Amino acid sequence: MLPIVPILGVGAMGGALGSLLGNLNLGGLRSGSGKAVQARQGYRTDVQIVDGDAAFNTAGEVFALIGAVGTYWRIWEMTIPAQQFVHWGYGSPATPHNQGYMFFYAASAAAFDVGVLRLIQENARRTQTIPVAELADVGLHGLVAAIADASLIDKNQMIALPEKIEYPLVGEDSRIALDYRPDTLVVETQAAFKIPITVYQ
Repeated sequence: MLPIVPILGVGAMGGALGSLLGNLNLGGLRSGSGKAVQARQGYRTDVQIVDGDAAFNTAGEVFALIGAVGTYWRIWEMTIPAQQFVHWGYGSPATPHNQGYMFFYAASAAAFDVGVLRLIQENARRTQTIPVAELADVGLHGLVAAIADASLIDKNQMIALPEKIEYPLVGEDSRIALDYRPDTLVVETQAAFKIPITVYQ
């Protein structure tokens, strides 16, 4: 008698494939069985320097991490808390007044660093890193480096960052991060940013 070879049905194949692909998800919404969990309603918020992990949560720490020109430097990161999942950005371009907008700067009292800001998401073991956006910082701040004028608050002048749903959700113990490549440096005395995120829990 010929041995009976089990054949994966459509459901089983889907589960196996989902489990395999789920391993590529940076903390996405998955149950322990590998089956997708129904998405929850996210809420909108913003991250600032103070929200960073212990070595990245003051302006002095952030601009001290900016190194030589032409190289990307990790200047900020935040570990996702328990039972939360995060996307960079919030809202949709379909409703532009309700989507997220951002600003960023590192500056002296009179001039800005000039470079490129990269929004990153990575897994807890730092073995998978996904760049979500790269933005020239000349469009992310005001024209004058004086503290009162550097931060943008007018949406008509700010860069939009809608929810980046095309990327995996970033889950517990994974992190979102900012890498910065300076092209022109000043002696920094200040730094700030406000970048939208969507949180699911």
